[in-house]
Amino acid sequence: MAAVFAWAAVLIGLLPGLVLQTCEGHVGAALVVQCAVVVHTGSALAWVLTGTSVRLVAFGFWLFSYVWLGLAPLAMLATDSYPLGYRTDEANAFSVTVLVEVGLLAYSAGAVLAARRARGRSAVLEPLLSRSLAPLPVLVLCGLSLVLAVVLVPPMGGAGAFFTSRQALWQSEAATDTERTLRTWVLAVPAFWALMGLLHLPRRTTGDRLLRGVRWALLPLLLALNVVVNNPISKPRFWAGTVLLALLFSWGRFNRPRAFRITAAAITAAVLLVFPYSDYFRYSQREAVQVVSLTEQLTSNMDYDSFQQMQTGVDHVAENGHSPSGALGPLVFMVPRSVWPEKPQALGITLAQHAGYEFWNLSAPLWIESYTWAGYPAVVAVFCLLGAAGRRVDDIRERLRGSPATLAYLLVPAFAFYQLIFLRGSLLAIVGPMLLLLITPLFITRRTARSPRLPAPALPPATAGPVLIPGTGGIRDQLRQLR
Repeated sequence: MAAVFAWAAVLIGLLPGLVLQTCEGHVGAALVVQCAVVVHTGSALAWVLTGTSVRLVAFGFWLFSYVWLGLAPLAMLATDSYPLGYRTDEANAFSVTVLVEVGLLAYSAGAVLAARRARGRSAVLEPLLSRSLAPLPVLVLCGLSLVLAVVLVPPMGGAGAFFTSRQALWQSEAATDTERTLRTWVLAVPAFWALMGLLHLPRRTTGDRLLRGVRWALLPLLLALNVVVNNPISKPRFWAGTVLLALLFSWGRFNRPRAFRITAAAITAAVLLVFPYSDYFRYSQREAVQVVSLTEQLTSNMDYDSFQQMQTGVDHVAENGHSPSGALGPLVFMVPRSVWPEKPQALGITLAQHAGYEFWNLSAPLWIESYTWAGYPAVVAVFCLLGAAGRRVDDIRERLRGSPATLAYLLVPAFAFYQLIFLRGSLLAIVGPMLLLLITPLFITRRTARSPRLPAPALPPATAGPVLIPGTGGIRDQLRQLR
């Protein structure tokens, strides 16, 4: 409890205090509700950071909620300064803060409901996350990843292009945006899972000499490939962080509560202090890094556009109404527009067009995404299900802590940190890479045979030793009869 109070003092007291000291004096209803959001997210994050169990999915959710929808909006409302040009009134800001808190309450309620059923086995999630790595499929994926690298890396400018900038890599080949996106993710995701599978294949002390030899031969190649295609210079920071942290938390030592608490605290500090400056390699022409205060960073950097995009979304719904068909876009994202001309576009683009921006690469958090579908009922349903699923997944992984070669050990850290992209949105923009991330490990794992849990048979009373009965065939036959 002492650690809980210490973290709460930092997350609810110190950091919001640094932000509010720049308040210009106007305290409206939106700022009051936003303070409640900061208390809610800060308390939940403090509880995760001091827990006696490892809850990676909860950590990812509350970290995003605290920074992007807690501290950043608090700074914007306190200073009346925003990173984008589109401005709304006080009533709109109040509606958005209430919308955020409704989603958080629904998530918390879903997690509580799932915790009450924690002892029961999930008919879907537990068998799925209990799947274990299979050697042959892992080796096949390793070979496929290397073949894809040989085929796709040269047309993209060679390995050197991946160490220039994201902008230079994007402009290094004559292809459409869709083709570039497909190539980069087809390279990145299989390479990541091939390395993950190769590192965590069960090791045997005897036998399988051929497998050990192949593994040691492939390991340096896969490491080099991931350095090329998954480095933070040419890949988005969220994805590079997902790869690094998934590899870190798939290591057994970091799945102990004490190690998790220390590492999660370091990640929280890095997100608050380092993340805003980590986009240095995005463009070919780089400007000098200027260190500014936390409040100025939160109110001027477009990385924190989530709250303002939600304000634009509420205005868009007020003018155009809800759009239930928007939920179909992420579900059938693979259908081309030539077949479905009315296919919804990414919500971030729609909101950017509504605001009149010339740049469209903006976020659309899951809160506003679900709100545009059907209002508050959709928000409550989505976040309640998300909270319940996250709690169940964390509980299952905790129960499988002693099985490091299972899907729970490998997939849950990857989703937990990719969750930051998922929550930031837009869904239509990220659903393809997310589906590839979640489905690929299914092909390198197999079902784990589980013996049915039967009641233990009653044992005969213990005796000092076996008693020989004449004519029964000796001690071996008597023991067989007893069994």
